Amino acid sequence: MSTAAAAVPARAGQVLADLLPASRVRDIALVAGGAALTGLAAQIAVPVPGSPVPVTGQTFAALLVGTALGAGRGFLSLALYALVGMAGVPWFAEGGSGAAAPSFGYVLGMILAATVVGALARRGADRSMLRMAGAMLLGEAVIYAVGVPYLALATGMSASAAIAAGLTPFLLGDALKAALAMGALPTAWKFVNKR
Repeated sequence: MSTAAAAVPARAGQVLADLLPASRVRDIALVAGGAALTGLAAQIAVPVPGSPVPVTGQTFAALLVGTALGAGRGFLSLALYALVGMAGVPWFAEGGSGAAAPSFGYVLGMILAATVVGALARRGADRSMLRMAGAMLLGEAVIYAVGVPYLALATGMSASAAIAAGLTPFLLGDALKAALAMGALPTAWKFVNKR
């Protein structure tokens, strides 16, 4: 075990990123890295017939970033992701950029969701499978609460059509993403606590 890891024991109120030695450089690297991870995960996209919104790894990455970095850094990371994408970097789903896409509301929802799951992680939600599942499902709900109405407004869809195109087809995939997170983060904490 390194002396840096020994100097920062895991304790209540921490997220995984807090186990790294504290510095501005660390925080900048984590924020930029979280934005880049989300951008890369967004390129894993599968079109959904009848929907302008594809299934991507983007939401999973955004929730993982928020949980691992905490509310403040998670917010900054996803805000950076959104701003850089709005500026023209093609790292939204399917290589998209800008705020005009019907799916941009989901990106805005991810900023809020990363903040929510990051705050829950500080309260220990990332340390048990059951609480992690609840945090991920709440994060997904926040994303949809912003994304689906934005989709309806951007496309002129009715509320029921937006739900059918922008929510229903994604529920099974979101359950799988929550299951992955349920295993990954509590396992990471068990590993850290054994050291």
